Amino acid sequence: MVELMTRIGRSVSWRSRRVVREIRNGVRGHLINRRSEEADVEPRITYPCYKSLDEYIDVERLKSLDGYLKRKVESYLNSGQCPEFHTGLLKQKLLTRARPGSKLIPLTVSKRPYKYLDLDKPDLWKPSEDASNFSELMDFIDTLPFKATARIIIMADDKGRAVTAHRDHANTDVRHEFVWFRTNLDKPFSLRDIKSKKKVDVKSYSAWFDTVNQFHGSDSTGQLAISIRVDGIFSDEFRAQMPIPEYNPASTAALWACLSS
Repeated sequence: MVELMTRIGRSVSWRSRRVVREIRNGVRGHLINRRSEEADVEPRITYPCYKSLDEYIDVERLKSLDGYLKRKVESYLNSGQCPEFHTGLLKQKLLTRARPGSKLIPLTVSKRPYKYLDLDKPDLWKPSEDASNFSELMDFIDTLPFKATARIIIMADDKGRAVTAHRDHANTDVRHEFVWFRTNLDKPFSLRDIKSKKKVDVKSYSAWFDTVNQFHGSDSTGQLAISIRVDGIFSDEFRAQMPIPEYNPASTAALWACLSS
């Protein structure tokens, strides 16, 4: 009985520390978000927004991978070995979960201890052991408008839980070039304005969006939800089509989205 009570005490103590840590991180993130409301963006930009990339990719080929990807991902999720997704500190709402339940399948891994701001540096990434098991997906990724790719991850949840609305970081001087995509439209992904809290749903199969000056997340579906994100360096031909903001480079995707609409 004494041993049992000791174990219970340790469990409660651990859970209490985790709750306190989550609250402390939530408050810290909330304060950073408040400061971000004052970040300058070009008047031509209206949030929330996203740039559809469907015209630049082979959407039919992407859709044809749907069954293949579902089977592969379900097998990985059933193994129980996938790392858990964490939103980071910058959540839209203070007390929402930083670990909403989604899992990650990394198709590339960092060559050094992971740093978020390394995700677009191709020289620091190499294929993971799992990449060869997703060869058809990797072949498709080779057709995307990149000069070189870096981090490649699959994000999935077999229970289709909501993904807490969040921002990736708060550095407005950093422009991450990436393609977010999905093989079907089942995952209800959306962008949300920091100030007005207005929300817009992504209706395309692929997108590039501002991850700094607005929030992003997804609603629950109760069924398997999958998306893929590929970071890297866009090709020169693709970059030539992008409008460049005079300040706040992180808003580049948002400016392109607003000028395209």
